[in-house]
Amino acid sequence: MMTGMARKWWTLLVVCVAIFMLLLDITVVNVALPDIQRELGADFSDVQWVIDAYALTLATLLLTAGSLGDRLGRRKVFAAGLVLFTLASLLCGLATSPTFLVLARAVQGVGGAIMFALSLALIAQEFEGRERGTALGIWGATTGAAVAIGPLVGGVLVETLGWEWIFFVNVPVGAAGLAVTLIKVAESRDPSGGRVDWPGTVTFSTALFALVFALVRGSAEGWGSPLIVGLFAATVILLGAFLFIESRVAAPMFDLSLFRKPAFVGADVAAFALSASMFAMFLYLTLYVQNVLGYSPLEAGLRFLPVTLTSFFVAPISGRLSARVPARLLLATGLALVGLGLALMTALDPASDWTVLLPGFVLAGAGVGLVNPALASTAIGVVEPRRSGMASGINSTFRQVGIATGIAALGAVFSEQVASRLSESLPRAPGALAEAVTNLGVRAAAEAPPPLRDATARAAREAFVGGLGDILTIASVTAFAGALLAALLVRRRDFVAAPQAAEAPA
Repeated sequence: MMTGMARKWWTLLVVCVAIFMLLLDITVVNVALPDIQRELGADFSDVQWVIDAYALTLATLLLTAGSLGDRLGRRKVFAAGLVLFTLASLLCGLATSPTFLVLARAVQGVGGAIMFALSLALIAQEFEGRERGTALGIWGATTGAAVAIGPLVGGVLVETLGWEWIFFVNVPVGAAGLAVTLIKVAESRDPSGGRVDWPGTVTFSTALFALVFALVRGSAEGWGSPLIVGLFAATVILLGAFLFIESRVAAPMFDLSLFRKPAFVGADVAAFALSASMFAMFLYLTLYVQNVLGYSPLEAGLRFLPVTLTSFFVAPISGRLSARVPARLLLATGLALVGLGLALMTALDPASDWTVLLPGFVLAGAGVGLVNPALASTAIGVVEPRRSGMASGINSTFRQVGIATGIAALGAVFSEQVASRLSESLPRAPGALAEAVTNLGVRAAAEAPPPLRDATARAAREAFVGGLGDILTIASVTAFAGALLAALLVRRRDFVAAPQAAEAPA
């Protein structure tokens, strides 16, 4: 019979592999989009949906997946997520049309939501005390590395094997992960979970779908368009219905009483702030390194390694520190480092090379490494173990909504600032140039008449870098605000579970 010691580390391994795959697929696709667009004959809207379809279903179903895992069995539901993600990855690689690829990406996001929502719950059921801090440190390092290393992995696969392999590579890894899950991971559930809360599940998932849809499509459709305004209105109505339902059912999928605990609110605020600042900025920093500085996907990925490596090495240290350091101190310090790192990146000017970003990369990477393990331990440490799936799902939802909100809000400001700067330097430039510079950077100047290309390229660089500096400032303020709220809200007396962060004085 397998010992508990062996089982817990197998559980951690399969969880980290699954998390790495699903988070990698958020960023890895970015570097493959030009090839996908060319080979599948996709237009710009299709390309946007390749990213948005995955983000939409991933964010929408996190809480639902966590609650279903508590009721139906966490290993069983996690394994189902692995199967969905793996099969959908295969279909993505086999896609022959933009529509087919978008639909497959949506299914892939469903599988990813299930795995993400239950990852912390599976760790919580196996690890206690000091070992839980170490396990969560490894989990935190994995999440940070997956997001930052995406451009590098995508660049290698696209340049050597083709864009299809950013999806095909998930198939053998997912199959191996499924085998380990079924053989090595123990089953657990909430014995008092009761029946599935279908009314709550439907209203919350639909509300979140409408919200995230509005966020990811707001810039493209226009924030004042009937579609986007209608989606926001539907979100409010459906969330109201959801709160009404949850306050009256015997076994709610979302226990609203959790929000009476300041530490639980603090963990969710910290998750949102980290995602809406640093993780949302990865998209725009990647565009800058590739489209303004002119680096290839592989070269761009290599330049993000300082963020990845710093986060990877700091996260296990943070996990071990949770035995002696209050969780709120780790969260506040980590988010403050992220804010400081983003502020340092605003030193960019049109003549800068990527090395100007290096100090900020290192500080922000250290901050991410500090935050992720403490965030995970806090999210599951303020609830009883039987409700860890719900707590994990809620916190993961705030992470993904933070990314969607951050990208949408920063993108709206970025587009406006680029257009404003271009209108000042090139008063007679067509309006479409601003959109081209936002998406293509300096390469947009190739469409200008030959006598105007140099001037257009200079104006494009200045506008892009200026807009990037503006949203770096906003992201920095967001991280600092998250640090302050985490310090104020996360309290030792709110913890009821066993992580070391809960045992440290606060």
